[in-house]
Amino acid sequence: MMGTHWFERFLPRTLAGRRTLTGYIFISPFILGFLLWFLVPAGVALWLTVHDWNLIAPPKYVGAKHLVSMWEDDRFWTSLSVTTTYTLVSVPVGLVLGFGLALLLNTKIRGISLFRTIYYLPSIVPAVANAVLWAWIFNTEYGLANVALRALGLPKIAWLQQPEWALPALILVALWGFGSGMVIYLAGLQGIPDVFYEAAEIDGAGRLARLRHITIPLVSPVIFFNLIIGIIGSFQVFTIARLVTNGGPQNATLVYVLYMYQNAFQNLKMGYAAALAWVLFLVVVGLTLFVFKYVGSRVHYEDAH
Repeated sequence: MMGTHWFERFLPRTLAGRRTLTGYIFISPFILGFLLWFLVPAGVALWLTVHDWNLIAPPKYVGAKHLVSMWEDDRFWTSLSVTTTYTLVSVPVGLVLGFGLALLLNTKIRGISLFRTIYYLPSIVPAVANAVLWAWIFNTEYGLANVALRALGLPKIAWLQQPEWALPALILVALWGFGSGMVIYLAGLQGIPDVFYEAAEIDGAGRLARLRHITIPLVSPVIFFNLIIGIIGSFQVFTIARLVTNGGPQNATLVYVLYMYQNAFQNLKMGYAAALAWVLFLVVVGLTLFVFKYVGSRVHYEDAH
């Protein structure tokens, strides 16, 4: 009783104060996670950008050396170019495929839930298992991709050994997991009231007209959300490139995060890797702001009034 009375002395006396304290208690895991797993590591990484550190010797201040080295580093520009190409191809194609499949699955027929589940399953396959599976599919001698080509009378392709085919192979792997975006599109489509389509049919609007003037505008916030998430995720691609090609052949699949990983944990250039991480952060923020400015203005939001 004495302990409980002592504890109650520190509790707010008013109902509003107790509700505020309860709110802070509930959000404390997020606050602690943000501080411990983002803000502190980001601060340490920012400090490392002006230091040399190989995990053994004490860090040494070098000023802007890493930025100068980055400007003169051919592999840095190669990794940035590869990642940009990967993003420019995989994100738009993934958006179109996910949206198109959601349109097909947004029907009320028997067994549609099974098809939705089948198309969603690839997106929840663990990343390592996904990499091993596709490494086998793209195997030059006995992979399923070349088995299908031979069945069509076409020559086999060294998917992961030829620079011109390695990056397209990784893009195909990325497109295989578009089921997560499809589910989000499907939720948006099912949130459109039927009254809009009924009114359009009465006015004589066809399928394409309803798609253009009703479906796409009303689902544009979902499309915009998937676009932002797709851009951020594509610039962070790592696992498939690390496990399947390790950046080869001839740096054709040297994506940005893989190059950052190589500098940090293979070359033990923690300062340079931290500088690369901050450049990636600024690039993603810049692209996101660009998309918000030039694409976000075209998004249709329901009138709050």
